[in-house]
Amino acid sequence: MSTGPAFLHQPSRIHEPVEAPRQVLCQPFAQVVGQSPWRMSLLHDRPDDLLLWVTRGQGKIVIDGVRRGLGVNNAVFLPAGTLMAVDLGPQSLAQVIQSPPGLTDRLPRSPLHLRPRESLAQAELTGEIEAMQREIARDRPMVQDALAAHLTLVAVWLERQRSEAPVDAPRETAADRLVRRYAQLLVAHHRSDRVMSDYADMLDVTPTHLSRTAKAACGRSAAEMLTERVVYAAREMLSEPEPPVGEVAEALGFNSAAYFGRFVQTHTGATPTDLRARAGRDAPATPLSARRP
Repeated sequence: MSTGPAFLHQPSRIHEPVEAPRQVLCQPFAQVVGQSPWRMSLLHDRPDDLLLWVTRGQGKIVIDGVRRGLGVNNAVFLPAGTLMAVDLGPQSLAQVIQSPPGLTDRLPRSPLHLRPRESLAQAELTGEIEAMQREIARDRPMVQDALAAHLTLVAVWLERQRSEAPVDAPRETAADRLVRRYAQLLVAHHRSDRVMSDYADMLDVTPTHLSRTAKAACGRSAAEMLTERVVYAAREMLSEPEPPVGEVAEALGFNSAAYFGRFVQTHTGATPTDLRARAGRDAPATPLSARRP
């Protein structure tokens, strides 16, 4: 009899996520995660475009399954649907711009990691972010129109920096390419009835080779990457008062709510009921502009 999680053997479909509001948000990284670091530190893909601007400290980021370092004055743009995870040190400071995909066609269509060296370029991006945050704080009429205009200027900044500043694009190895393809397949198919070995078959490699390669590139084996994505989905669903825990378990492919509970407690240190009970107080703050009807 199998003892592993059901989603690794006979998974069912995960509930479709609620469509994100088509709004531009600009917040400190700490405000985005609130008291829930998992919102960024666990592997996941997002329905929005995201720009991360690190102004103090260091950390790690996973982009399409490949891990790399983050430092001061690093700008990372991640289009919607990029498998990602961000882990910043406790003394780090960063700002985050989130925007609906397609709001401006000037934004890059693939991930971009920049390290602008010139102080003027650094000040330009910081200035745009501060202007967006002032708009949000004042919450005037047409705030989203103003934020969209600033987003276009940020997109222009990214394009200028891509042509003028060093781009963090290390030489891609065959192993990196394999993991990137696996990450893209996870984004496209992680709600389907596919298991890790199915992904290996789709990539024409053995499960052992895929796991070893993923471990080297991402710091997680292929199975751990899949597991982490499911943990994120579980926590996200448990952040809302509905559906019942039993339905969450079923949606994530577990044979029983009891086994789901043990799985969640193993990976989070809390039961599903406890996670749901504290979800409200741990939720990140919502900017004023996001509260407008």
